[in-house]
Amino acid sequence: MIHRPAFRFLMLFMAMAMAWPATAREGGKRIAITFDDAPRRAGALYSQDERALRLIAALDQAGVEQAAFFVNPGSLSTRPQGEIRLSAYVAAGHVIANHTFSHPQLRDTDAADYIADIDAATQWLQPRAGYRPWFRFPYLDEGGSDKGKRDAIRAALAERGLRNGYVTVDASDWFYDAALTSAMRGEEVVDLAALKQLFIESHVEAAATYDRLAREALERSPAHVLLLHETDLVALTLVDLITALRADGWTIITSDEAYSDPMGGAMPDVPYSQGTIVEMIAWERGLPTPRWYERNDTNLARQLFDERALGQHAEEN
Repeated sequence: MIHRPAFRFLMLFMAMAMAWPATAREGGKRIAITFDDAPRRAGALYSQDERALRLIAALDQAGVEQAAFFVNPGSLSTRPQGEIRLSAYVAAGHVIANHTFSHPQLRDTDAADYIADIDAATQWLQPRAGYRPWFRFPYLDEGGSDKGKRDAIRAALAERGLRNGYVTVDASDWFYDAALTSAMRGEEVVDLAALKQLFIESHVEAAATYDRLAREALERSPAHVLLLHETDLVALTLVDLITALRADGWTIITSDEAYSDPMGGAMPDVPYSQGTIVEMIAWERGLPTPRWYERNDTNLARQLFDERALGQHAEEN
């Protein structure tokens, strides 16, 4: 016989369990899609307008309810139609957030100047629809090994009500797009099908790598955040990438859901910060190396690009 207080507790527990997202109850893997550096210049494949239309269509086709675009408003001075494209992302249900005004690297910038750059971006973003008070460090650089500068920026963000727009999954997507652009401008023949396969494979592997690391460091799978950039290669591969992630057991969630994860309050105190928050937490908690995805070594990424996208194989000794 179950006593009344115990019965009430049991019923409350069951109600809470049912209210919790199924993916969380079952230990499922969740990930949000985010883009940096919007609005970017034209790439090797598409005009800026065509790329934006392709990204919006790809997100819709893939059933992504809400992605986040981290914006550098200073880019608008040379990309005057960029504001229209940003508005189109918001009209499609996506959100925009702060990536500084002019994309400086913190280790090379005075803290006061860096804070002023954040404020300039906020001034532009805050009145606009779709704005979220999230800030993402350009280059994921929180000041290198300069803890004083890092802490000054963290304090400034807290004073302004800006939350860390951290990343948990990174596969250096920017590198593959830059390599593609360079190759096409050099009139090299690029096997786009092979490049797509390499790109998708790398991102699915990176997601699995960082989730394993997170489970070891946190003893759970957090709501993950995938770093992409507003590039031609991402526009070309996005539907297939999301399909591959789902095939590997991932559920695509909104950025709002991802940034409600308790991990967002973490302030890892590690000697060097230029990477994912998962890496930093794992380092702080003493997990052994490697704590990052191996293809973020751009020397290895270059070798894979040359071999698979360009068909250039190293000479055998």
